[in-house]
Amino acid sequence: MTHAALDLPALLKRIPLFSELSDTDLELVARYTRDRHIGRGEVLFQRGDQPHGFYFVVSGQVKLAFSSPQGTEKVVEIIGPMQSFGEAVMFMNKPYPVFAEALTETLLIHVGQAVVTELIDQDSTFAHKLLAGMAIRLHGLIQDVETYSLRSSIQRVIGYLLQVADSDTPCEIALPTSKQVIASRLNLTPETLSRIFHDLSESGLISVQGKRITLHDPTRLARYQA
Repeated sequence: MTHAALDLPALLKRIPLFSELSDTDLELVARYTRDRHIGRGEVLFQRGDQPHGFYFVVSGQVKLAFSSPQGTEKVVEIIGPMQSFGEAVMFMNKPYPVFAEALTETLLIHVGQAVVTELIDQDSTFAHKLLAGMAIRLHGLIQDVETYSLRSSIQRVIGYLLQVADSDTPCEIALPTSKQVIASRLNLTPETLSRIFHDLSESGLISVQGKRITLHDPTRLARYQA
């Protein structure tokens, strides 16, 4: 894709971080921004690569993960449309601690570090929004640690399903990515996730057909104790 086809200033305006910038500033950011289209399974960067800016997902999904010495993979985060990643590492001037891989066909934009530094120096509102975004991500990661430490496997899965559904009434949801990736994200093995789905189905709380899951009674599901 070309910059002309994307209309970068208009796209940047839709991103919460840049929504309050002037047209002049948006044009400036656009000059330091490049678009990147990557296919499913393509690696955007490897662990140990040096960052030179940060990324926004326009469409598609990217997983951030690392591999253990034993060869198992741990998914740290799944980044969806209009979400950013890589800001904190950019400011630390350290290499990426994870690798990034596209889960689907994905369109991203990369914003260069130089223009971010310039905007921080001249616009305190921009600096506050950037800090707020990083604080939200940190809070989410702390919640993850708490969830893995204090919740049982089945509670993690139920919490994830309820978060995706975001409904108190019976509904059908489509899992946003593969069960293997979701299992890694929840710190479970794929076999454990499949067993929990089976147990919840046997209890009449959900029905599973591939990546489509029906939540028959979200309220009762939230109260379920294994």
